[in-house]
Amino acid sequence: MDKRYSIHPTQAKQFSTEELRKNFLIENLFMPDEVSLCYSLDDRIIIGGVAPVETEVILGGSDVIKSDYFLERREIGIFNIGGPGKIAVDGKEFLMANRDCLYIGLGSREVTFISESAAEPAKFYLASAPAHKEYPIQHVAFEDIPGDEMGETEKANKRKIRRMIHQNGIQSCQLCMGMTELETGSVWNSMPPHVHDRRVEVYLYFDLPKGEILFHMMGEPSETRHLIMQNEQAVLSPPWSIHCGAATSSYTFIWAMAGENYTYEDMDKFPLTEMK
Repeated sequence: MDKRYSIHPTQAKQFSTEELRKNFLIENLFMPDEVSLCYSLDDRIIIGGVAPVETEVILGGSDVIKSDYFLERREIGIFNIGGPGKIAVDGKEFLMANRDCLYIGLGSREVTFISESAAEPAKFYLASAPAHKEYPIQHVAFEDIPGDEMGETEKANKRKIRRMIHQNGIQSCQLCMGMTELETGSVWNSMPPHVHDRRVEVYLYFDLPKGEILFHMMGEPSETRHLIMQNEQAVLSPPWSIHCGAATSSYTFIWAMAGENYTYEDMDKFPLTEMK
C-alpha cells in the first residue's frame, strides 16, 4: 500500500512537476491479479484498483492501517469500469456489470473480486474511509440511476452526473461517490471549479481514448497548477485545492469524497475571473 502525506498549500507552490505527480497522482491502479492501494492521510481515504484476470483476488488486512481485515474499521465503495464481474462479501455474491456500484459497510470480513472472463476482465475501482457505524451492503446498477444534466454545449462542459453513495442514495458514514460522463464534444469538468475545506476529493479519469491526455487543474484559486494525466489514472485533491479538468477528448470520471461534511452540495464556489 502506497502512502501519501498531507501537503500544505504553501509547500505545494514550490513543487516541481515531478514532485506534484509523486504526491498527488496515482498512476498504476489496475495490475493483473493484484490489489493496488494508495493511503492518503488527508481524511485517511484509501484509493485502489483490483483487476482479477486469471484468478480471484481477495482484499485483505494491512499493517499500514493495523487491521486484521480491511473493513475492520472502514467502509468501502466500489465501481466496475471493466468487463462483467462479481464481488463476494463473506460468501454472498453480487453481480457487477460495467459501471455498477457496490457499497460495503463496516465489519465485513472477506471481500473477493472475480472476473467473468479473462478475455474481458473486470476492473474494480474502490474508495474507502474510516467508519463508526455499520450500514448495510447495497448494490446499485448504473442503468437504474438516471442522473442529472449539467453544463452547456456552447461552453464544452455538458455532462451527466450520477450520484450513487450520498445523503439521498446509498447510505454511508462519510463516503460519497458518483460518476460524471461528458457528452461527445464536451471536455471541461467541474466548471466553474470550487473547493471544500471540509473534505478531500479524488477523481478517477477513464474512457479517455488511447493517445489522448487530460489536464487536471489543482492548487489554490489564486495560484493554480496542473497535472497531465492519462486513461485510468486517479488524482488526490486536498481540501484546499480546486479540482477541475479538460481533455483532448470527452471522457468519464468517478469522484469520491470523505471528510467532515457528508452533504454533496457543501462547496465553496468562486468566480472564474479570480483564477490565476
